[in-house]
Amino acid sequence: MRLKVVGAGLGRTGTESLKTALEQLTGGPCYHMFEVFEHPESVAMWHAVVHGESDDWDALMGDYAASVDWPASAYWLELSAANPDAIILLSSRATPEEWWGSMEKTIVPTLTMDLPPEAEGLAAHRTMVLDLFDRRLTPDWRDPEAAMAAYERHNERVRREVPPERLVDWRPGDGWEPICEALGVDVPSDPFPHKNNSDEFQANIESRVDGQTAA
Repeated sequence: MRLKVVGAGLGRTGTESLKTALEQLTGGPCYHMFEVFEHPESVAMWHAVVHGESDDWDALMGDYAASVDWPASAYWLELSAANPDAIILLSSRATPEEWWGSMEKTIVPTLTMDLPPEAEGLAAHRTMVLDLFDRRLTPDWRDPEAAMAAYERHNERVRREVPPERLVDWRPGDGWEPICEALGVDVPSDPFPHKNNSDEFQANIESRVDGQTAA
């Protein structure tokens, strides 16, 4: 595994836009939570990582050039150690309140919604994410204050532990330039991608539930 970029930013910090951008800049695929949906066999592999039973990063991300979003971002430290030449990309929102506002509209309802019995794959995926949040975010992630405090602790740790020359501290409005400078590549002429707003996220989840129900 040779990641060029290790994403350390939590979900709902522009990670779907970053996925598209990094695939353009690196010329390779970028790992994102949606990859877990596309490869359901990886749910059990991630669950083993969450439970401390595996650290086989090559099996999970051997074919990828970059990683962003959960679940990979929860293991940014391990991935950065396994990829010492990679830049560490910390994506964040302007305020913890802005981050939680996006979480509350998207991920929180997804993790608490009723699933039909036939959606076993999504149920297993959700169980893995719930365990991940309990162990790597905070067991009180449903509480806004506790979740925002955990978000800030996470970001502060990344900024404290990553050497400045390796860290890209990025917000969605920053666009191409900071990432291109760190990678040593030219800035594309096309606009920075903007994907996966709250409405798009909900439509994506609903289509996956419908797909499993119809299967």
